[in-house]
Order: sequence, then C-alpha cells, then structure tokens
Amino acid sequence: MRSKQKEIVHISTVRVRFVETDPLGIVWHGNYIQYFEDGSEDFGWHHGISYLDQKTYGFATPIIESKTKHKHPLRYGDVATIKTIFVDSPAAKMIFKYEIYNQDEELVCTGETIQVFVDNIGQGELWLTPPDFFINWKKKVGLLDE
Repeated sequence: MRSKQKEIVHISTVRVRFVETDPLGIVWHGNYIQYFEDGSEDFGWHHGISYLDQKTYGFATPIIESKTKHKHPLRYGDVATIKTIFVDSPAAKMIFKYEIYNQDEELVCTGETIQVFVDNIGQGELWLTPPDFFINWKKKVGLLDE
C-alpha cells in the first residue's frame, strides 16, 4: 500500500462564548485546545471516524501531545473558523494540525495534536500498529491505495 495524498481538510466554525474569555475580554489561551477538539470532533463526524466510530471497533484515541502558537486574540462574540487538517502517517496515530481564523480572516492561532490508539475493551493497551478499521478508513478517504 502506498499513500495517495498526505492531508484531509475540514472547516468548521465556532462563536466565542463569554465564559471562554478572561478579565481582559479575550479568549483565555487554554480554550484554544477546546477549539482544536471542536475541529477534530467535527472532522470525525464529517469523515466517518468519530470517537463513537472508534469506540464501535473497541478503541479510544487519547491525546498524547498538543501544541499551540498564538498570533492574535479572539474576543467574545467573534466567529472563529477552525481549519482542521488530518496529516497522514504510517504510524498508529492520528495527527491533526489546526489553523484558527477570526471573522476578518486573520490567522489567530495554529496548533497540533497527536492521538494514539488504545484498546478500550481491555486494559487500555497501546497499539503499535494501525488497527484494521483505521487502515480501511484511510483507503475509503483516499489516503491509501486499495
């Protein structure tokens, strides 16, 4: 099997809620991780690899690494666009890169998360090879040849 393409992109939006802002009226830095999660969850629903899909096959995908880089602030009421990019890898992991834009299309934050596969039926054992359902999903979305 060889890779055909390297990335799959999904776009979603979120309106900044009051509770997500700090006393300065800007989004508290820790909430950007939640926006990343919103983006990857929406990606999963759209592309057929949601957390519930993974659970059906007996797996969970906890985040083992996250990174953010802040460029401009978001404020209460802003509508943010989350660009979620699935980065293909031969390893048994899911890599997502994120770009968050404000309503003026300024890049406000970038980031990345890495998730690994663990068996959620047994003891949460780490899988070192991609599960069959993940390989089949990659074929379905065009990341791998049949």
